[in-house]
Order: sequence, then structure tokens, then C-alpha cells
Amino acid sequence: MTGAETEDDIPLGERKTVTDFCYLLDKSKQLFNGLRDLPQYGHKQWQSYFGRTFDVYTKLWKFQQQHRQVLDSRYGLKRWQIGEVASKIGQLYYHYYLRTSETSYLNEAFSFYSAIRQRSYYFQVNKEDRPELVVKKLRYYARYIVVCLLLNKMDLVKVLVKELSEEIEDYTQRFNTEDQLEWNLVLQEVAAFVEADPVVVLNDNNSVIVISNRLQEGSVPPLEQGMVVGQLILADALIIGNCNNQVKFSELTIDMFRMLQALEREPVNLATQTSKQGTLEPNEKPAKRENPHKYLLYKPTFSQLFTFLSASFKELPANSVLLVYLSATGVFPTGHSDYEGPYDFGGVLTNTNRDVVNGETVQKRNQAQKEMHCLHPGDLFPFTRKPLFVIVDSSNSTAFKNFTNLFGQPLVCLLSPTAYPKSVQDQSQRGSLFTLFLYSPLLAFSSVCGLNSVRRGLWDRAQEFLRKVYRDIGQMITRSRSIDQAFLQFLVMSSFDCCWIRCRSPEAPRVALLELPNRDTVESSLLQKHILSLQPCWTCRALFGMIH
Repeated sequence: MTGAETEDDIPLGERKTVTDFCYLLDKSKQLFNGLRDLPQYGHKQWQSYFGRTFDVYTKLWKFQQQHRQVLDSRYGLKRWQIGEVASKIGQLYYHYYLRTSETSYLNEAFSFYSAIRQRSYYFQVNKEDRPELVVKKLRYYARYIVVCLLLNKMDLVKVLVKELSEEIEDYTQRFNTEDQLEWNLVLQEVAAFVEADPVVVLNDNNSVIVISNRLQEGSVPPLEQGMVVGQLILADALIIGNCNNQVKFSELTIDMFRMLQALEREPVNLATQTSKQGTLEPNEKPAKRENPHKYLLYKPTFSQLFTFLSASFKELPANSVLLVYLSATGVFPTGHSDYEGPYDFGGVLTNTNRDVVNGETVQKRNQAQKEMHCLHPGDLFPFTRKPLFVIVDSSNSTAFKNFTNLFGQPLVCLLSPTAYPKSVQDQSQRGSLFTLFLYSPLLAFSSVCGLNSVRRGLWDRAQEFLRKVYRDIGQMITRSRSIDQAFLQFLVMSSFDCCWIRCRSPEAPRVALLELPNRDTVESSLLQKHILSLQPCWTCRALFGMIH
């Protein structure tokens, strides 16, 4: 209502429109706020609640579109309020992506976030003397940037970061706030994240080309005709990041970011699938696709990590594999034990922010006791009752080299080197080299060779050559008479490009719990020939003298 107008002056139909809008708005806020109370683990408990929330927001969005004129004049609807609804829908799609691992929902989140910027829904916020509204705008920018990073829209990310920087500067000048350092840290984190890749691909105009490293058809080496291996499916993955001083943004370290993309297929556009191009409204669920379900755990406590492991283990379907990726600082044993068991070699760090036992803070740990803020190899033993694929990228990855297979289920453990040749520059703050090889073998190979950039034509030729290498590696593994059957069980479900790197260092652990037969695989003369064939393009033959 406006001016001296009373409720009786408003036509009954318009009054009902305002009442219905207020009901939908309040209901949507209630449901959205309830999302934080849902369990973060498990596949079934949250789906019906998410469905109800989507339904209400769909009705709210369509309702404000259909009755915009009445809501403008009778309710006083502001454009930033429309933007807030759109932002909430974008958040819903993003969180649905996190829970389902369905990358298509990232495109839906992007559509709503993009519309907010294009239609200037938050433009008037800067003219109001309300700092809390400006904070809403800043948070919107941060969420939009996360979605763009996951969609590899790096050019747009750089534009958004510039705009966010200007918005933060205006915000801190207009209001005497205490969160200026916090927002400046956000800017620093995202800037470091964007620059984390050690090598860029350039076109003929010297502009950077964004190369996607998500799963594509044909990225897994094909089996030979008549080859029979296990029918395991990668169903669940835990991606854990707890490295000190590694580049991160929004509780996503660069290692976690790379690994999650290595386990996903490219997003499809739901608007194309559902013939809703050009519209901005919530879409239906897409047809089921094959991305494994993932949990992203940034600096979890041991309790949190064990809870998520247990939930994944409980709900793992038959003939499926649980993948556990650990990118974490190493924890080393402080004392020596006569008996060397699964808790005597240390492990990887878990969050220590709850260093309290029985209400008292732990002051000092007896050397005979084991580190409790640590995931030890023995902590994973109960989960080997089902097929398990473990990747440990840590300074103490060797703690897992004596991992025991107690139950006879398929089990493979990939371990990172703990030291690299002196010729390889340490850039661990920008992400682990081991994980970089799993994410993009060619990017890692270029980095090892000391390159900062590669021309697009050379990159494409090298990628085509690597596809042939992958086929040969697949044939070497399947034809080997001495390889353990666990590797063949995992071969079909493997989502990674195959790439093995060996460092001449006494600190380099075995690549896997079950040794690959060296003569048939990593020391194969054919594989060494392939690696040497790549080197002239990168002018780095001296780095690989060890395999001559």
C-alpha cells in the first residue's frame, strides 16, 4: 500500500495477490532456512525436503513474474528483493549439485546468477543506507564466482573479481565496518585460485584458452575384444582437503577442485534438454547420468570424516567402489614402537579445532600414545569390507604403503611421492604435482618441463599422442600375466587418465598397495619410448635421463 491508501481502497483481487505473495515469500524463507538442518550425508534423507523447497520457489518466481505490476504498486516490491529470490534459487541449484554431483545443475545456478547481474537486480542497493543489503550483494558475487570457477568460465571470473573489488571498496568507504579484512581476504584467495595452474594454453593471438579436464568419452583406455574384467562401478567418492598453506577458495582447495573435476562429466544445458531456452525459471530434473556421488570435506575433524565414510560405506550399492582421496599434511609418529602396526606410522592430518577430551583441553600427549587428530591407515581397515580405492597425496603417504587387505575385497592405494627430484620446482602451494598428474597429465608434464605456456596446436597434437599412450597402457595392464586381479577389477571403473610418474628418490613410495609388475608397466620399453617421444616438443630431454 502506498501514501494515504487504506486496505479497503485496494481491490479484493489485488489484495489477495499481495497476501498470496507474502505467504509464498514467508514459506520459501522458512524452507530455505531449514536446509541447514538437513544431514549433509546420505542419499535419501534430504531429497523430499529439497523437492518441496524447489516447488515453493518455482511458484514464488512465476508468481512475481505474473503479478509484477500489482506487487510493484501495492506491495512496494524492490528489484533487490527479486534478486534475492533469484539468488536463493541459484543457491538451491548449487547445493543440489553438491548433493547429487550432477554437473548440469551448475548451469542452472549460473543462469540465475547471471540474470541477477544482467538485469541489475542489486543495482539500487548501493543507494540505500543499509550495509546488510550490500553484504547480500557481496555474498552473491562470491557465490557466482564459485559457480563460474566450477564451469571453467575463467574470463568471466576475472571480470567478476574486478567488480567485486570495486563493490568492496565502495562498501568499506561508505560504512565503518569490521569485516573489511575478511572481504579483502576473499579477493586474495580467488585471485590466487585463478592463477594456480602452472601452465596456460595460448592461441595464435596469445590469448589464454581454457582447457576442460572433466571426463570425456574415450578418456578411459578401451578393453580388447573378449577381455573380461570386473564389473565394478565408481559410485561414491570422498574428496578431503587439509593441506596447510594451499591455495583455496570457499572451502575448496585447488587439489580438491582438480580431483572433483577429474570425477565429473561435462555439464549439459537443461534448458536445451527441456526446450526452455531463453527463459529464466526452475527446470525439471535431467535424465540420470553416471557421475559418481561425491562428498567434499574441507579440513574435517576425525569425527566428521569418519561419519561421512560410514555413511558412504553403508549406502554403497552392490558391485560398487568407494574412492577416498586424501590431500592432507602428513602426521609423523613421535616415538618408536617395537611393534609396527597400522597406528605406528602416523597418517594424514585432520582438523584440530576440537582439541578437547572429557571437557579438558589436551596439554601434552604421552609419546606412547597415538596422534588422535590424524587419519591412520588402520582407521580405514573396517571399510575394506567393500571394494576400496584410496589416493593419498601427502608428505607422509608412506604410512599407507603397508595397508593390509583383511577381507579379500578389491583394494588399490595410490601413493604420492614424498620427495621430488631437485630439478622439479616445488609449487605445492599452488597444488600437488601428484594430483596435477591425475587431473591433467599433459599439464603436469609441461610444468615438470619448466614451461609456463604451450601453443594450442602443440597441445592438441600432444593430447592426441597421449590418447594412443593410454590405449597402450591399457593393453599392457590387461595383457600382463603377473598383474594382480585388483587392478583389472578397477580398470573399467577408472575415471582418471592413466599416467605414472616415477622419481629417482629413496623417498618415493610404491605407486600402489599392490605392486604393478614393473617389467610389464612402468618399466616397459614401449612406455619409456612414448615418454621420450614427447620430450622433443618440450625441449626437456635432460630431465628424463633416468629412463634412458
